[in-house]
Amino acid sequence: MTALISNLRQQCNGPRDGALLRFSLGSALLGNGELAEAIDELRHALVFDPDYSAAWKLLGKACLDDGQPDAAALAWQQGIAAAADRGDKQAEKEMTVFLRRLEKTTP
Repeated sequence: MTALISNLRQQCNGPRDGALLRFSLGSALLGNGELAEAIDELRHALVFDPDYSAAWKLLGKACLDDGQPDAAALAWQQGIAAAADRGDKQAEKEMTVFLRRLEKTTP
């Protein structure tokens, strides 16, 4: 996994930098257990494209995995709005389910 992460990092701040690259890097970092770095890259992806519903969904998961349930809830709330604006019904439904589950487990 580190070779993939290294390759993706080398492309950052270059002509191919963008939401997809940062999402891919964030996903790879999350898969490698580097939660703080994954969260940073997913947030960077959303700077490039605030309506990137997959990035919102994964950001919520990364925040939850990192012990930040409030940040996860906020990411999914914003992701639900972005998905609704974009017409991405599947992502909207998934994040709604994630948010409801979180709300049931959070006092």
